[in-house]
Amino acid sequence: MERAQEHASTGGPDGPATRPGETGTALELLVHGVGGTTPQEMLNDPRTERITGDDIAAVFRRADDVDAENSTDARHRGGPVPEAYVWCNLTSGNGTRALWLLLLPFMVVNLAHWMRPSAHGRRRTVRLYGLLVRLAGLTLTVLLVAAACEVALDLAAWQCAGTPTCADRHSWLGFLSPTVSNGGWWSSPGRRLALASLVPTALTVLLWYLSRRTWSDYESQQPIARDPEPDEVPGPTALGRPGFWYGRRLVARLRAAHTAAGLLTVAAAVGSAAARHDREPGGPAVLDTLGLLLEAALAACAVAVVWVVCRRGRSEKRLDRELDERFVRRLPLVALVLLALALLYAGWERPGWQSSGRLPGDATFGGLALAQGLLVIVLAVVAHALHRTDPDRRAVLRGLGGPAVAMLGCALGGVMSGGVSQRVSDWLDGTGASIAGPPVLLTWQASVIPPLLVVLLGLFGWLAHRAWQLARAERDAVARDYPDEAMDPARTRRIAYARAMAALTDRGPRIVAVTSGVTLLLGAGALVGALTTDETPGEAAHGTYPVLHGAAETAQALGSWLIGLGFLLFVTWGRRAYKDAAARRTIGILWDVGTFWPRAAHPFAPPCYAERAVPDLTWRMATWTRVTGGRLVISGHSQGSVLAAAAAWQLAPSARKRVALLTYGSPLERLYGRWFPAHFGPAALSSLHRDVDCWRNLYRLTDPIGGPMRLPGDQVDHPPLKDPLAYGRTDLLPLPAPILGHSDYQADPVFAEERRMLLARLRPGVPSPRDTPEPPAA
Repeated sequence: MERAQEHASTGGPDGPATRPGETGTALELLVHGVGGTTPQEMLNDPRTERITGDDIAAVFRRADDVDAENSTDARHRGGPVPEAYVWCNLTSGNGTRALWLLLLPFMVVNLAHWMRPSAHGRRRTVRLYGLLVRLAGLTLTVLLVAAACEVALDLAAWQCAGTPTCADRHSWLGFLSPTVSNGGWWSSPGRRLALASLVPTALTVLLWYLSRRTWSDYESQQPIARDPEPDEVPGPTALGRPGFWYGRRLVARLRAAHTAAGLLTVAAAVGSAAARHDREPGGPAVLDTLGLLLEAALAACAVAVVWVVCRRGRSEKRLDRELDERFVRRLPLVALVLLALALLYAGWERPGWQSSGRLPGDATFGGLALAQGLLVIVLAVVAHALHRTDPDRRAVLRGLGGPAVAMLGCALGGVMSGGVSQRVSDWLDGTGASIAGPPVLLTWQASVIPPLLVVLLGLFGWLAHRAWQLARAERDAVARDYPDEAMDPARTRRIAYARAMAALTDRGPRIVAVTSGVTLLLGAGALVGALTTDETPGEAAHGTYPVLHGAAETAQALGSWLIGLGFLLFVTWGRRAYKDAAARRTIGILWDVGTFWPRAAHPFAPPCYAERAVPDLTWRMATWTRVTGGRLVISGHSQGSVLAAAAAWQLAPSARKRVALLTYGSPLERLYGRWFPAHFGPAALSSLHRDVDCWRNLYRLTDPIGGPMRLPGDQVDHPPLKDPLAYGRTDLLPLPAPILGHSDYQADPVFAEERRMLLARLRPGVPSPRDTPEPPAA
C-alpha cells in the first residue's frame, strides 16, 4: 500500500473506505512529457522520496510532503501537495533498445490501425478496417523473414557458397562450398539451405521472445476492474472502455499467428527449392511425393494463420483475461514441426544436385508487394466510407491518414528489404559478375530510394520557403503583442522565426500525403518494371538513351549504399534518443506517439508504454479521490497530457467529477485529434470537458507540439501565452528572456494562477456546477 495512504483503511478501488476527516487536502499530480525529467526537477526540491512504484515508473513526493494528507500542518491546507509521476524509463534505457528502430515498419502499420476515422452505426465497416490493417501487418512479418531468407539462404548459402569464385573470396563459407571443401557433407545444396535457415529462424524466435518479454514488463498491468455506475453511459471514445488498455488476448493471438507465419516462410524457402529439384524429370518419386505432401501441409497451416488473424479484433468492452483455445496457442509449435520436417526433407541425399541461379523468390516478393498495394487501396476506400458517415473537417487527409501511414509502413518494409539484400549482394560479389544477386524486384525497390529522396528534398525546400513566408507575416504580429517596447529587428526576427517553425507542424499532413502518393506510384513502377523486364534497372535501361541508362545505374548503385547508410543512422539516432535527453526530445516525439498505442495490428511492434502508465495514473487518482475525499488536479505537459486524459477517461464518472485537468504544451487536439479522430476527435474532447470538473489548457504560438483544444465556447483554452515573457529587459526580468517554445510552462505566472483557480473551483465531494462562469483569464 502506498506510503501516502498508510494511515487510511482502504478496500478495493470501488470498495468501502474510511476517509480521514475530509481534510480537503489538494493534490497536484504532475505528469511529464517526451524526454522525461527527474523528480527533483519536477518537484523543485532536491529531497524527494518514492512513495509507490518501481524503477520503471513511480510516484514521488517531496520529503516534507510524504504524509501531507494526514498532517495537521496548516501549510498543507493552502496550496496543493505536488506529486510527480515519472515514466521516462518506459521509453528510455540502454543503447541496445535502439534496435527497436529496426522494427519501425511494424510500429507504423500498427499506428495506422488507430487512425481510423470516427463513424456512427458502421460496426462491420469498422471491423473491416481493422482486419485490413492486421493483414497488412502480417505481410510485413512475412516480408521481413523472407528478406532474411534471401540474405542467408539465397545470397550466402545458395549463390555464393555454390560459386567457386565467391566462395574463395569468403573463407567463412568454405565448408559449404563443394569445391573448397572437396565435396564435404555440408556442401549439398539442401544441407546448405537447412543450415542457413537457422538465421531467419533465430530472427523469428527473437521477435517472439521480445514480444512476450515486453508484454510481461510493460503491458501486463491490469486496469481497474469496476462495475458500471447506475447512470453511466458509454462515451464517444473507446479510451474509456474497461479493456482498452489490456489487450493480452489479441496480442497473444497475433503473436502466435505471426510467429507461425515467420516459421512457415522459412520452411517454404527451404522446402520449395528441394521440391522443385524433385519435380524435374527423372527425380525420385518418393521424394517428389513427400515434397507435395509437405507443400500441402505448409499451405494448410498458412490458411490457418490467416484465419487466426482474420478471426476477431480487440475485446475492449470488458477486461478480457482469457486466452484462446489450444489450437491458436500451439500454432507456432505446429509450424516449428513443419519447419523441422522441411529441413529433414531438404537435407536428404540427392546425388547430382547443384545450385545455380537464384532461389525462386521473385514470385514471393512480387506477390507480397502486390498484396500490400491492394490492401492499402481497399483500406483507403473503407476509410473514405467511414469518414463520410461522420465528416470531421480537422481530420487529416479527410480520413485517409490511416491508409497513407499504412502505405509508408509497407514502403519502409520493402525499401529496407530491397536495400539490405542489394547491399549484402554487393558485399559478397566483389567482382559484380560471380553471382546472380537478389531477386530483380528487390533491386528495383532499392533503386526507388534516390528519386524518393529527390521528392523529399523538394518538400523540404517548400517547407523552408513556407517558413520564410510565415516568419515575414509574423513580424507585424510580434510588434502588436509587445506594443510598448522599442523594436529590435534581430529580436523580432528570432521570435517570428520561432513562431513560423512551430506552425510548420500543421503542414505535416501534406508531407505525408505527397510522400505516400509518390511511394505508391514508385512502388507500382518498380513492380511493373521487374515483372515486364525480369532485369535490374541498369540492365533494363541498356540500349536506351545514355542519360536514362546512366540515371538507372546511378539509382541502382545509390539505393544500395543509401540503405546501408540509413541502417547506421537508424542505430546511431536510436542510441542517442535513448541516452541523450536533447536528442530524445527531438526524435522521441513521433516515437512516443507510435508507442503510446497498444499493439492491435502487429505483435512485434515496440511495446506500448501507455498500457503501464495509464493504469498507474488511474489507480493513483481513483485511490486518492476515494480514500481522502480531497481535491485533485492532474497536471500534464506534452505527452503527459495525453496520458492524463486517457487516465481520466478510465475513471468512474463519480470520480471523474472530482478531478480537474490542467494541460500545457498539449498535442491532444493538434496531433492526436487530427490524426486519431475516432479516439481524440471533437466529440471525445468535448465529452472529457463535460465529465471532469474543470479543464484549462495553456499553449504558446512558439510551441511546435502543443496547441488549443478548439472546443465550442472556448471554455478550455487560455489565450496564447507570451513567449518570450518580455521583449526586452524589465525590472522583473533584467536579463534577456529566452524563447521557451515547448518547455518550462511553469515559469509563466499564468500557470500558477490557472492552477489556483482550478483548485478554487473544486470542492471536496461537491463538484462545481457546469454552468458556473469561467474565471477571468490571468
